[in-house]
Amino acid sequence: MSRIRPFCGMETPPEDASVVVYGAPFDGTTSFRPGTRHASERMRIESWGLETYSPSLDDDLEHYAIGDAGDLDLPMGDVGAAISQIEQFSHECFQANRLPLMIGGEHSLSLGQFKAAFCRYPELHVIHFDAHTDLRDDLYGQPLSHASVIRRIADIMPPARIHSFGIRSGLREEWIFARENMDFHPFTLDGLEETIRSLAGVPVYLTIDLDVLDPAFFPGTGTPEPGGISYLDLQRAVHAFDGSRIIAADIMELAPPLDPSGASTAAACKILRELAIVLGRSLSASSQAC
Repeated sequence: MSRIRPFCGMETPPEDASVVVYGAPFDGTTSFRPGTRHASERMRIESWGLETYSPSLDDDLEHYAIGDAGDLDLPMGDVGAAISQIEQFSHECFQANRLPLMIGGEHSLSLGQFKAAFCRYPELHVIHFDAHTDLRDDLYGQPLSHASVIRRIADIMPPARIHSFGIRSGLREEWIFARENMDFHPFTLDGLEETIRSLAGVPVYLTIDLDVLDPAFFPGTGTPEPGGISYLDLQRAVHAFDGSRIIAADIMELAPPLDPSGASTAAACKILRELAIVLGRSLSASSQAC
């Protein structure tokens, strides 16, 4: 684990934190445009231009014990080893009663953190924001890829417990699988609040592929897909989880080199801030209830 200047407002020592943010810099199976390995590094730098206070939530990162553990030293070119390393780190977080929040990196890496979460919480549900189904059985013969991560999750847990939103791209057979086996909400985030209410008290893994955003708002991603949601749509969706039982989360697929303006990185930083506050105060409310 490398140590670098932490995200702004996330300066609690990781061993004392209730939410542990960490980077997973790997894009070894990226099929179109690489660059997600740079996301966590660039986001840390850009985060210092963002206030810790969220006007939308009327709350502040500094009110909660949120720590930045740095980046995992992931092996270049070995996606299986990278996923295993993330799984091990996530296990350690759960054993210490810390909530892991991963910053990718390509979406394949979510499998590692999910596996640790599912081991800890076998009743787990997954809520998935994405432009793509990610349900291919393999990509160019590789079953562990950013285009296959949700299929690998469906191999482990009942696919009816996967709730996908914002999808607008994928192979025909992927769409058939999603419609027949999953809780599938293509094109928009419609139905999200009802889904969250139906899962009250149930452990939830939230995975956000940032290409769910329209490229007009978020061009800095490897596989942009026109027709997506706005930044404000995504922010409102993150706020809808306030009070829910998210036990792990990730924010994936920012590729800073693909947007030299820095606008995509700024959007990713702000979503990270909003989500971290939601997680921090949900954990605080749970501890007070106990």
